Amino acid sequence: MLTDINPKLPMRNKIATKEFYIYKLRFSEIADYGNYLLIRKDNIEIHFFEFRDLDPKENYGQVYIRTNEIDKLYKALLDNKISIHPNGHLGTKPWGQKEFSVLDPDSNLLTFGQNV
Repeated sequence: MLTDINPKLPMRNKIATKEFYIYKLRFSEIADYGNYLLIRKDNIEIHFFEFRDLDPKENYGQVYIRTNEIDKLYKALLDNKISIHPNGHLGTKPWGQKEFSVLDPDSNLLTFGQNV
């Protein structure tokens, strides 16, 4: 039986990754193993592995995160000066999700969505 999924995303610089996720998105650190970082917020856990040679323009890392408070989350990120992806502003999609997207420092795409 499957119980959870914990995406693993590349990071070039752990300090920049922590700055974005912990201080801006308000995740908390679970563990730091040098070249491997684990963070959590509510029921979401994301793992990061060091990839110093990553070219952010060629990174296709993506995570879809479901929420039950999309409007509140969107406002909180805007209030915290988080840049919303130019093609990912809050809106209702044809597939029945209200969603928006942001890019982290390594161009990993985080899409947040809620059923409408």
